[in-house]
Amino acid sequence: MYSQIAENKRKTIYLLIGFVFFITLLGWIIANATGDPGYMTFLIIFAVSYALIGYFASAKIALTLSKAKPVEKKDVPELYRIVENLAITAGMPTPKIYLVNDPSPNAFATGRDPNHAVVAVTSGLLEIMDKSELEGVIAHELSHVGNYDIRLMSIVVVLVSIVAVISDMFLRWSFFFGGDSDERNEGNGVFAIIAIVAALLAPLIAMLVQLAISRKREYLADASGALLTRYPEGLAGALEKIAQAGIPSKTASTATAHLYLTNPFKGKKNRQSRMVGLFSTHPPIEDRIAKLKEMEIKV
Repeated sequence: MYSQIAENKRKTIYLLIGFVFFITLLGWIIANATGDPGYMTFLIIFAVSYALIGYFASAKIALTLSKAKPVEKKDVPELYRIVENLAITAGMPTPKIYLVNDPSPNAFATGRDPNHAVVAVTSGLLEIMDKSELEGVIAHELSHVGNYDIRLMSIVVVLVSIVAVISDMFLRWSFFFGGDSDERNEGNGVFAIIAIVAALLAPLIAMLVQLAISRKREYLADASGALLTRYPEGLAGALEKIAQAGIPSKTASTATAHLYLTNPFKGKKNRQSRMVGLFSTHPPIEDRIAKLKEMEIKV
């Protein structure tokens, strides 16, 4: 777990450095395409401001979009006891607990670090899970917190959205104003073409990076959660029940889908093609269950 925490902290630094470089490059291309150097400065200031706001407000945004409400110990005593006990076992502060009124069984963790973490579960999850399965789900989510996945993914989502916003801004500008100056178009035609191609491809590339990181962290959280409870069958059973229930979420959105324990939009379990898998927020649930069951002889 310690190596995973260190790796995620390093990834956060690398992402921020890469983000600054990428935005600077994109700003330089757009500035040359428009013939206005001021665009580069504007984009950098905009991106940094957007990133800071998104980073510190990520948990509140996710909870609001998911219609999650805070609950007290008297409302869900067993859930509170499980969260408290596992947090103590993991050596981390007890996160705030939220409930999402949604029949789809699922859960997610969010926040920028363990001291500002939130664990949210759906009403559907509480209805169908027994104690060991609920422990498996909570251990998985606490692993995201302890491994600093929540910080990493908060930053990734913010950066991906910034790239999408900047690309959309430039494409709209080029559509409405790109042809106003023949002289500028002749002098910057190559840069204009490069900028349009970059604006079209950048969001797709950023999204694929986000999805790849999201899928990998689910496997790691499964393993870390199983080690925390010392009972991988609990989480495996929970995943099987979720797959069998096959109830798509009514409250999840594309902006929050990557946070959930399983893909909140999928119905009955089915195997996905390799191409479809590239655009999935989660690895196949059958593979996750198989890996957890393989851990039984090792734990």
